[in-house]
Amino acid sequence: MCLPGCMETVAHTISRRGLFKGAGMTAIVGATSAFSAFGAEAAPVSFSKVVDLTHPLWAEFPTYFGKKQLEIEVLSVFEKDGFNMKKWHLVEHTGTHLDTPYHFSADGPDASAIPVDTLVAPLCVINIAERAAKEPDTQITPDDIKAWEAKNGALPDGAAVAMNSGWDQHVRTDKFRNADAAGVMHFPGFHPEAAAALLERKVVGIVVDTLSLDYGASKDFATHYRWLPAGRWGLEGTANLGQLPEKGATIVVGGPKVEGASGGPSRVFALV
Repeated sequence: MCLPGCMETVAHTISRRGLFKGAGMTAIVGATSAFSAFGAEAAPVSFSKVVDLTHPLWAEFPTYFGKKQLEIEVLSVFEKDGFNMKKWHLVEHTGTHLDTPYHFSADGPDASAIPVDTLVAPLCVINIAERAAKEPDTQITPDDIKAWEAKNGALPDGAAVAMNSGWDQHVRTDKFRNADAAGVMHFPGFHPEAAAALLERKVVGIVVDTLSLDYGASKDFATHYRWLPAGRWGLEGTANLGQLPEKGATIVVGGPKVEGASGGPSRVFALV
């Protein structure tokens, strides 16, 4: 249990004691070579604030298929039983959630088998919010990646790349799904060619603030099929990417460790 304000206290304490510097980071991450599966060594990390990239999850959270995916059943109440407890009836891909390789492959790693050293990664943010406001069907392309690198340098091995489309601001309105009269959704995503380019750069995960790694009007989940079966993970429905710098933050993905799960609601942070 974490009481209000404890995350701020923990962040301050870690920063003050220097635990995320040098050998201290090794102790916390629990690996001497984070991102080793992709050829990158762990780098010292320090931060001054923690940004929550997770939306609160409520029963009516918008979903890809437009149907309710969370029901909460009350099992015990404090006034009667002395404690509160509820049962969740939940579809895995609801709210801010993780997509595992198993989600779009026959035998890829499930939620319990994703290498933990890929879940803490340098975070690179590609900002297309202004473009997305005018063109909901826009996609991150290889040109966007090249433009980011021209400005910020090469994407580091073992990084995660996020699309900041500004779409998180619509999460409590119909604009989040943005379905037209025919039921076709219109929101941004990663183009499959961009996914292919990021695989060449040894990126471990991609992050979107929309309902899908693919743009809303996709009919074939081409980005999902290109990205996830390659052993990478994805995050959908994230929040607050607009509060992050284009480079320099570190993402921490608290995904579910459930055997056989194709994904699940996750608590996600960025250390800035």
